[in-house]
Amino acid sequence: MYKIKVDFLINGMILAKNIYDCDGTILLAAGVRIRDSYITKLKELQIDEVYIQAEETADMVIEDIIHEQNRLEARKLAKTIMENIRMGNNIEMKEIYRRVNLIIDDLLNHRNVMVQLCDIRTVDDYTFAHSVNVCVLSIITGISMGYNHQRLRDLGVGALLHDIGKMQIADTILNKPGELNEDEFDVIKKHSDLGYALLCEIPDIAIDVKIVALTHHERYDGSGYPFGKKSEEIHEFSRIVAVADVYDALTSDRVYKQKILPHQAMEYLIAMAGHLFDPEIVKAFIRYIAVYPLGYIVALSSGERGIIIDSNHQFPTRPKIRVVYDAQGQKCTERRELDLMEHTSIMITDVLEKLW
Repeated sequence: MYKIKVDFLINGMILAKNIYDCDGTILLAAGVRIRDSYITKLKELQIDEVYIQAEETADMVIEDIIHEQNRLEARKLAKTIMENIRMGNNIEMKEIYRRVNLIIDDLLNHRNVMVQLCDIRTVDDYTFAHSVNVCVLSIITGISMGYNHQRLRDLGVGALLHDIGKMQIADTILNKPGELNEDEFDVIKKHSDLGYALLCEIPDIAIDVKIVALTHHERYDGSGYPFGKKSEEIHEFSRIVAVADVYDALTSDRVYKQKILPHQAMEYLIAMAGHLFDPEIVKAFIRYIAVYPLGYIVALSSGERGIIIDSNHQFPTRPKIRVVYDAQGQKCTERRELDLMEHTSIMITDVLEKLW
């Protein structure tokens, strides 16, 4: 399978991964043949990319770092939490802790697997899917930093609830399709205090969880909010969630901006390490993130084009590629694979939207 822009889908192509809504309902099932009506619906849902089955990659399976059902249930839980907050209802912490523990178990069982960004979501699902992704990415970083289970659990809960205060911000501001003015941005910034206040009303919740909601927008150089804290003044959990939050936001489509590619987001984090982000946490974060995820289509300096089929944990910018088109633009008649660790003179020059 490989990932392709919806704009380049062709009738008869076969979908390789289920597409779900935030309630876990299948919108389009793996194995279905693409029709024009499906393409129209995907565009209406503002789904930018999908995975397609292909003869060239029939042997390749791209697995999420957590079980699909676990992610779906976590997303549904995030939606329930947000809806309860908006309606003034209580949130069930027992279920939150249970779900975070299941995510931790999944990640500990896949601790040598790199994050492949294979989660397909609609734009409307952003808030819920983002909360789950930030939770997963934060826990992975905590594992990389040697956290014990209790610290992973508190970090994960804090990450899952980090944006809970946004439920008290008007949708017209949250989803404004354009740049916020100064007054609107001041309103957005209040979500940190609002989230902290909401969590303070819940009995027996760890103080570390509350602090994440309050300070995940603090920045390492003191340029963040609400207090302008810097470096080690910022709680370590908040420094972790800050990195996970920005990475997932950068690699996600929003109503007001298009996503950037994983390697571009990684370059941004590395460039901002020591400025916006804790450099040691950035190092821990990128250790388990695939710079070029499986199924991505790439152009090579040799003139060839192919599909990423395997990541290299030690050198993530040097993955293994199945070449599909040769340097003359002709489709390969025989399977050929390039391990960029062995072919050191060849580099990835671009990530492509289509293979042909």
